[in-house]
Amino acid sequence: MSSIKISGLNKYYGALHVLRSLDLTIGAGEGVVLLGANGCGKSTLMKCLNGLERPQSGTISIDDKDVTSAKGKQLRSIRRDVGVVFQQFNLVENLSVFQNVLYGAMGQRPGGLLTVWNSLAPNTTREKAMHCLERVRMADKAGYRCRDLSGGQQQRVAIARMLMQNPKVILADEPVASLDPKAGREVMDLLWEVVTEHKMTVFCSLHQLDLAKNYADRIVGMKAGRIVLDTQQVNADNESLAELYQGDTRVDSASNGYGLPGVGTGMQEEPA
Repeated sequence: MSSIKISGLNKYYGALHVLRSLDLTIGAGEGVVLLGANGCGKSTLMKCLNGLERPQSGTISIDDKDVTSAKGKQLRSIRRDVGVVFQQFNLVENLSVFQNVLYGAMGQRPGGLLTVWNSLAPNTTREKAMHCLERVRMADKAGYRCRDLSGGQQQRVAIARMLMQNPKVILADEPVASLDPKAGREVMDLLWEVVTEHKMTVFCSLHQLDLAKNYADRIVGMKAGRIVLDTQQVNADNESLAELYQGDTRVDSASNGYGLPGVGTGMQEEPA
C-alpha cells in the first residue's frame, strides 16, 4: 500500500492562480473522495498528482517518491504504480475489449507495444487480461469492439485495464460523470470492491454528494483553488458539503471568498 503527501502546492496558468498552497496527506489504503464545483481546481490537482502538470512550487510524493521533480525513467516508474480511471474512458474504440485491457500491462513489460499486442503477448499476460475482465464481469465481451459497448461497460473495461497495471494507488477523476445514475452506482460499487480487495489507496473526484457519503472513508472539499473541508465521512454534514457549491467557487471568479482578488485575465481553468 502507498500513501500520498501534498505539501505547499501552487499551480499557475499564466497569472491565474489555480492551486493555492494545498496541503493534504492520504494514508496507505485510505479511500478519499474529492468534492468541488466545476473550475475549483480538482482536475488540475489530479493531473499534478500523475505528473501530467508541473506545479510552480510545493511537492507531491507517492510512496515517498517525489512526483514533482521526477522525469524520464523515474517518472515512468512512479506512474507504473499509479492507476488512473478517467471520465472519458480513454479506450481505443476501434480495437477489441481484450486488446484494450492488454494495453494495461504495457508499462510492466520491456519492449513496449509489441509485447502487449494480442497475437504477440505471452500466454501469462493474456490469461491475466481475461482474469481482469472476469473480475469486472466483462469476459463475455472480450471480442467486442469498445465502440459497441455502453458507457458503463466501457468504464468497466477501463477498470480492467487499470487492474492489468498492478497499481498501488488509484486516481479516479470523475469516473461516473458521463454515466446515468444506475450505471454510475454500479461502476462505483465495482471500483470500491476492487480497491478494497487489493488494499489500494484511492483518491477519487466526484460531484455527487450521495456517492461521496456512501463510498468515502474521508471527504476533502475544494473551493476556488483551496482545500476548505477535510473530514471523515461519518462527520460530513450536508450543509458543509452543499457550501462547496455555493458562492465564488471557481479559480477564475471575480472574488473567491478568501480576500484574494480575481485575476481578470480572461483565462479559464479546465472544468474540474
